[in-house]
Amino acid sequence: MKRLLLSTALTLGLALPALAADYTPDPNAKPGGDIIVTYKDDVATLDPAIGYDWQNWSMIKSLFDRLMDYVPGTTELRPGLAESYDVSDDGLTYTFHLRTGVKFHNGREMTAEDVKYSLDRVTNPTTQSPGAGFFGSILGYDKMADGSATSLEGVKVIDPQTISVTLSHPDATILQVMALNFASVVPKEEVDKWGTDFGHHPVGTGAYKMTDWTIGQQVVFEKNTDYWRPGVPYIDKITFQVGQEPIVALLRLQKGEIDIPGDGIPPAKFTEVMSNPDEAKLVVVGDQLQTGYVTINVNMKPLDDVRVRQAINMAINKDRIIQIINGRAVPANQPLPPDMPGYNKDYAGYPYDVEGAKALMAQAGLADGFETELYAMNADPNPRIAQAIQQDLAQIGIKVTIKSLDQANVIAAGGDGTAPMIWSGGMAWIADFPDPSDFYGPILGCAGAAPGGWNWSKYCVQSFDEMATKADSIADPAKADERMAMWSDIFTKIMADAPWAPVFNEKRYTMKSARLGGDDSLYVDPVTIPVNYDYIYVKE
Repeated sequence: MKRLLLSTALTLGLALPALAADYTPDPNAKPGGDIIVTYKDDVATLDPAIGYDWQNWSMIKSLFDRLMDYVPGTTELRPGLAESYDVSDDGLTYTFHLRTGVKFHNGREMTAEDVKYSLDRVTNPTTQSPGAGFFGSILGYDKMADGSATSLEGVKVIDPQTISVTLSHPDATILQVMALNFASVVPKEEVDKWGTDFGHHPVGTGAYKMTDWTIGQQVVFEKNTDYWRPGVPYIDKITFQVGQEPIVALLRLQKGEIDIPGDGIPPAKFTEVMSNPDEAKLVVVGDQLQTGYVTINVNMKPLDDVRVRQAINMAINKDRIIQIINGRAVPANQPLPPDMPGYNKDYAGYPYDVEGAKALMAQAGLADGFETELYAMNADPNPRIAQAIQQDLAQIGIKVTIKSLDQANVIAAGGDGTAPMIWSGGMAWIADFPDPSDFYGPILGCAGAAPGGWNWSKYCVQSFDEMATKADSIADPAKADERMAMWSDIFTKIMADAPWAPVFNEKRYTMKSARLGGDDSLYVDPVTIPVNYDYIYVKE
């Protein structure tokens, strides 16, 4: 076994990410202060095994901790609840050594039993976690998935401060997986107490603890004074106000009444904001590993015909849609965004070709078209984008009824497979970690197609799952190019089946009040998404 400590790079012949040195806090940061964050929609859940949307991701990140973590504002791994770990010579067993003295918000000390329970829980089908598939390389996952086991064979408690995770095959992404919200450690007694309502009564070990949830009004976080990381968080209290229209939130920001408009800059106000020097200086811009797309349910007729799905891809005018969001994106032609390793620069994708799309519809016996539904989140600009897609598809005879709903209901329809098509805007895929496998397992792989999963196309090709497993089993850094070529091949093959219509790759624009401090990267954090609340602070 080889011990890997805080700042030790992984140079052991395993294709694993290097660990970064811990974060150096901002010397200007000072503790104290309250802030207000607004959102249009209420929060669906704060259960880390279930929560998986733009709104609750960073909230959950601040309530819970995981074995691994990321340096704030970056994609660099650092230890979390595990202060060190060992890797066996065959790359299959990871032994994590836990920090001592870490306490849950209820006052009980966290142990390895809690880690074991949390990993078993997230992979148990009864939990219906959209992130269960991330853990597919752990020994015994298959038996958990088919219901023949209730505990992961590969996760063993060695002693109260030590836990081992054995894989069924080498997995180049396993440390990244252990940094995901889905790997958050939760106390069994609190889950038992609240049952399915644990998501409204979250208890973790994180930097903040939830102290109030008034449905339809607000969620309140307060500083965890017993937090194990010294010096953070800085802010005493965060109030997330819900039911706030984005345009009203912007007006309140301009008046100094709120600090972060969680839904970003309303597209209708973007030009106005950027042309005002006083407001433009409050704007934070960040690159994203993001793709916005239309999912096409392959189990519904006539969408089960690949020619129909290809026609949908060819009928959508992506350039016109990008104009709706003030040009803050580039056209997408595949699931992976251009900056993601494995992106196929030689793949042209489906051209915008209305006549070609009509020809495909005719070949499918649907020259007269058909009727279907397109689900979309009801926050601007998504209804307008949905209308543009509706108009585009009408040109090839597809009569679309738009179902404009709040985020939680769109996600529910996608998870249970009742939505024929979904425009992903407001919920579009942003990388959980910077690896192409993250754009496959949860959203295009068979595990993600299960009830409650994020694979809203319900697209499942076992041979692609096998190819993905093989790609992620390549553990030799010298073969990294080979691994990326395999991923490129997988996504090219997927696009031939057209379960998606990729539309654009977007940049992130957000705003913050003048009284907030902290590096801009914390407000467009690539993995905490969107804001790393643990490290921002109030300057006044």
